[in-house]
Amino acid sequence: MAEPKPGPGPGEGNDGVNVNVLLRCRPLSDKEIAERTPQVISCNEALREATLYIQSVGGKQTSKTFRFDRVFSPESSQEKLFKQAIVPIVQEVMEGFNCTIFAYGQTGTGKTYTMEGGPRRSDDGKVLSAEAGVIPRSIKQIFDTIEANNTDSTVKVTFLELYNEELTDLLSTFDDGKEDGKRLRLLEDRSGVVVQGLEEVVVKSAAEIYQVLDRGTAKRRTAETLLNKRSSRSHSVFSITIHMREVTPEGEDVVKVGKLNLVDLAGSENISRSGAKDGRAREAGSINQSLLTLGRVITALVEHSGHVPYRDSKLTRLLRESLGGKTKTCIIATIAPTVQCQEETISTLDYAHRAKNIRNRPEVNQK
Repeated sequence: MAEPKPGPGPGEGNDGVNVNVLLRCRPLSDKEIAERTPQVISCNEALREATLYIQSVGGKQTSKTFRFDRVFSPESSQEKLFKQAIVPIVQEVMEGFNCTIFAYGQTGTGKTYTMEGGPRRSDDGKVLSAEAGVIPRSIKQIFDTIEANNTDSTVKVTFLELYNEELTDLLSTFDDGKEDGKRLRLLEDRSGVVVQGLEEVVVKSAAEIYQVLDRGTAKRRTAETLLNKRSSRSHSVFSITIHMREVTPEGEDVVKVGKLNLVDLAGSENISRSGAKDGRAREAGSINQSLLTLGRVITALVEHSGHVPYRDSKLTRLLRESLGGKTKTCIIATIAPTVQCQEETISTLDYAHRAKNIRNRPEVNQK
């Protein structure tokens, strides 16, 4: 068997590649339409720009325009976002890269809808509904590629939740059906951060992986807030690892390992506007704190600071390889178009715009 050959991907030098940042603006809700809620965001997909119109105290309107790698307006479909932005990333996973896709934004801006989507419609995975999100579409693309290439491969998945700085295995079966899954610990070795005891499930088809995904999703913590009927109260990481065996023209066995991390972050929220009280407010405080740490990590990486505070939260430790490491990363920043969300929208746009300047150094996992 050939020796391991990690190295940069096609067209990449040792200085690495930038994190890919997409912006998606959700449409107005029925309630917002009925109340004629003013909009403060304008999206130009062709120019890849979003313009924010800010109303000052004196009544004077100013505007600020942000450019991203891609911009998706409220009218853009799940299929359009996937085909234009995600298909190339999944292709790179099948070439042996580690890739991470994560959605970030205020609660109620469509992160979970973007990542998971609505009903999948087809249990066999052959036909997806128009509402299917990034995760089910990525799963289908992976198995379609394996089938088309007749690849000798093994596919394994893991699914974990980070809630109030506690890590839980959403696929653990040790608890005999209890709601709480197995508690996990983060360890570090030469290869990076390792989640000790995380259960890996081998899957042989898209239909099988959907069942595993549904089992884990049912355990995730959600709650109703004033901003969102079903607000994710935890961060989740669903990972798919594909071992692919190929034979070179010289007759050598080569094994490529691709890994796709699909991350749904809990929403940042303005506690006074979301109506969070007591335990729910403390929970929101924990969510906001881990996201603030994520913001500090991004700032430190962009400013080439000597110290990057990865260890200040479990979220940033989990995402370490995805931010400044050996992984190809795509951030989907989600925003609301309404004036009530203006403050949080400014924060998301600034955060996402900074993240564009992070450089990772991806390597092919091949031996």
